[in-house]
Amino acid sequence: MKLALLIPTYNEATSIRELLDSLLAFRAATDFDFDVLVIDDNSPDGTADLVQTLDLPWVKVLKRERKSGLGNAYRAGFAEVLKSGGYDQIVTMDADGSHRVADLAAMMSAAHSGRSIVLGTRWIAGGAVQNWPKSRQLLSKSGTAYASFALKIDLADLTGGFRIYSVELLNCLKLNQMIANGYCFQIEMALASHLAGAVATQVPITFVERVNGVSKMSRAIVIEALWQTTRWGLSRRLNPNADKLHYVK
Repeated sequence: MKLALLIPTYNEATSIRELLDSLLAFRAATDFDFDVLVIDDNSPDGTADLVQTLDLPWVKVLKRERKSGLGNAYRAGFAEVLKSGGYDQIVTMDADGSHRVADLAAMMSAAHSGRSIVLGTRWIAGGAVQNWPKSRQLLSKSGTAYASFALKIDLADLTGGFRIYSVELLNCLKLNQMIANGYCFQIEMALASHLAGAVATQVPITFVERVNGVSKMSRAIVIEALWQTTRWGLSRRLNPNADKLHYVK
């Protein structure tokens, strides 16, 4: 099984080196075969240049012209990897250290062929969150609970971004039809995967709040997620077949 890890970045020079060092150690200690694609949105702090100076043959950089949201970054990364071919699974992972390399082995072991998605999950037995205030935990849990109810998807962490998508699943989705840009992109991808009949596997992870850099979370991102989830939920109830046709080839 060959995997590609997609890591979107914007001003992550203080954290990306540590993450890549951890991935290098992980490659040496395991039999998992993977490459990394860093998707950089023209970071003013020189994140892309820093990654290139490391000269790691299994790491490539996709330079984008400007910052245009998490969803657009991931869609560009999906397109690049799917075009290159040679991969069976695609991992999505944050650059800031919140997604632990230590959890990768269990997630990769859970990946399988066919239409499948593995979700690194904070809110199940064995999952945990470190360095988050109660208010932030409540926001995340409430967001997943509302999305699960609105979209009728029985998953415990719909807003988490640490995932593995099978290439077979991604190839049957109309990725260019997706519109979410903020963290709402994670909800839209979960919805599309559900409509495509993907087998979903939840793996407990420990999410660690970033130590370096600045969080990209904002009020606008929260509002986008609430609005889009409500709209998708209404669409599922009023015209579910049209909703499926929108996402699945």
